[in-house]
Amino acid sequence: MKTLKTLLATTVFAAGLGMTAASAEIKLGLDSAPYPPFADEDAAGTRTGFEIELGNAICKAMGETCVWTPIAWDGIIPALNSKKIDAIFASMSITAKRMKVIDFSDKYYNTPAAMIAPKTTALDGSPDSVKGKIVGVQVSTTHADYAKKYFSDTASEVKTYQAFDEHNNDLVAGRVDAVVGDSLAFADFLSGDAGKGFEIKAYLNDEAVFGKGVGVGLRKSDGELRAKFNAAIAKVLSDGTYDDIAKKYFDFDIYGK
Repeated sequence: MKTLKTLLATTVFAAGLGMTAASAEIKLGLDSAPYPPFADEDAAGTRTGFEIELGNAICKAMGETCVWTPIAWDGIIPALNSKKIDAIFASMSITAKRMKVIDFSDKYYNTPAAMIAPKTTALDGSPDSVKGKIVGVQVSTTHADYAKKYFSDTASEVKTYQAFDEHNNDLVAGRVDAVVGDSLAFADFLSGDAGKGFEIKAYLNDEAVFGKGVGVGLRKSDGELRAKFNAAIAKVLSDGTYDDIAKKYFDFDIYGK
């Protein structure tokens, strides 16, 4: 009888260890739609991009096992708070609005927002210049917040899209007159055949809307995990890992001021 109890206790303990090991795996949430050059997926299903490489390096610096977990962008914060993922590593800007519901690590990059439109269109990014025009933005982004704040009274419509490439496609098709998004994320589009007739019309600034940079989104209750991310971000910045990764994708300082 004692042997049986010992065996059962050992089995339960081992199962507990198994659950502990499984729970130690950090699920990094990213947008399920492509967002080059930050995150993409090749034909073989391998994840590529600046944030993928940086996220993997940060996890290595933490000594943690991480798994990339795609989530539709407009549901990514609810997924974090419902514990479907453990962190958001997906070009999410640190803003006061978001910090009401989640926490953030220190920033790991900072690039300005921009408006792009056909080269033949006279736009300067001001509210008056979009009068009567349709402006496209990705839903649940700081760019959507900016467009709502500055363009909703003058544009004929601020049209929202689930994915970044969807509003680019509608711009090419002529269904929107301009789109607002991250200036760097537009780089691949503007350098490709589809983007030849388009250009950046203006860089858009409002720290109250865009925040001070991009960070890892975390639950407010996960202070220990936040500290780990901050330490790892500092490590990859100081040991040259960050620069080694960044120079593969950019010819300027993406970390920013």
